[in-house]
Amino acid sequence: MTQPQTPAVLFVCVKNGGKSQMAAGLMRHAAGDTVAVYSAGTKPGGEINALSAQVLTEIGVDITGEKPKPIDPDLLSQVDLVVTLGREAVVEPVPGTPIENWDTDEPSERGIDGIERMRLVRDDIAARVTELASRLNGH
Repeated sequence: MTQPQTPAVLFVCVKNGGKSQMAAGLMRHAAGDTVAVYSAGTKPGGEINALSAQVLTEIGVDITGEKPKPIDPDLLSQVDLVVTLGREAVVEPVPGTPIENWDTDEPSERGIDGIERMRLVRDDIAARVTELASRLNGH
């Protein structure tokens, strides 16, 4: 009997320091080893956003060891789904690889900044990740 293939998802934002890293960390936390998780940036920054890491630590997710990285074209053609986070990250379509955009909550547009903003962003991404984990695992 063959083992079912583990679904793979690539989360992409511009800098790969905040939202895509949060989504990847939350997916690893939610799905464990049932989903292969990757993240990348269209224009990677130099480090993980400190507030992103802090609000994830509050719920038991550690992304402090992660580093921003560019999109690997080989990986892009191998994953089952690409998820872009926000309006700015654009990934050129690859035949056979669906791209889904999450137009994530942006509390700063409502005058909410700092740690409070990041907690709202985290909670929005976490809800989307939970739904995606369930979908990828056929539940």
